[in-house]
Amino acid sequence: MGEEKTATATRTRNRRGEGARLRDEIVVAAVELLDETGEESAITLRSVARRAGIAAPSIYRHFPDQPAIMLAVVRNAFDELDEQLREALNAAADSPRERLRALCDAYLEFARTRPGRYRAMFGGVWIPDLSKASVTENEMATLGEETLVLLIGAFEECVEAGCATSTDVPADTVALWLGLHGLAHQRMVSPSFPWPPDIADRVITTLAHLTPR
Repeated sequence: MGEEKTATATRTRNRRGEGARLRDEIVVAAVELLDETGEESAITLRSVARRAGIAAPSIYRHFPDQPAIMLAVVRNAFDELDEQLREALNAAADSPRERLRALCDAYLEFARTRPGRYRAMFGGVWIPDLSKASVTENEMATLGEETLVLLIGAFEECVEAGCATSTDVPADTVALWLGLHGLAHQRMVSPSFPWPPDIADRVITTLAHLTPR
């Protein structure tokens, strides 16, 4: 209790109508804890409140429970991933093959530089009990939709340009994502493994059914 009083005293109270700012500050605090620890269990209402410099009960005005905070954290991470993927597409050459490769490289780079967030998004670090949490099945099911849309779009461009032979782009895109995820995950857990320098190219070329150059 003493820690909460001290934290609360150092924080400037938001003016009326600034509730959105407080909500953002709560999410930022949770993201910082996830980045530092890599563990979903480190994100509790009390720890987030302490990091944000507010009293724990203030969180309930914006998030009914811990899973709701985690949902906001993961949504924020997907927004960041999608922004980086779009930036990679915009910076890539006009070649559909190069655009797909740039997208895949950006995905792998996000996983490398944001390991805590990535594990919460894809690695099973966060799996809420939907029977007890405020988070719904539909909210969980829609996570990552835009990421998949970007991958499918780049894949379709390759097929249309004749540099990929897929006959089922949506299904093959899922297979490609699984390959990227597997590589990203194994790089995290096996950093000392002697990965072939062209392993990413091998995974992408094979799973995207890319034709020889």
